Amino acid sequence: MIATTTSHPTDMIKMRAAASEATTVLRTLANEDRLLLLCQLSQGEMSVSELEDTLEIRQPTLSQQLGVLRTENLVQTRRDGKRIYYSIADQKILSILGVLYELYCPKE
Repeated sequence: MIATTTSHPTDMIKMRAAASEATTVLRTLANEDRLLLLCQLSQGEMSVSELEDTLEIRQPTLSQQLGVLRTENLVQTRRDGKRIYYSIADQKILSILGVLYELYCPKE
């Protein structure tokens, strides 16, 4: 159980800010394509074309969802010539994905 009582108004301000950040991340994860993209990127950096081929997400949708992930600072990019590579930008996202994997992905 998560504690919800605080002893100081400053604690409540920090708690509200943390709740806002968590809500933004959870809202972003609540899209199947974005979640699949992040799960794939949790395995390592990939180019846009690799993501498209691996996940079978069509280019317009892929670009839109990667844009959302960039805007929310969940992924970072690296350019090599004409190729753009994506990777997870924040260790917290990897932790969340790890928990989701344990809870929802089939065990082999």
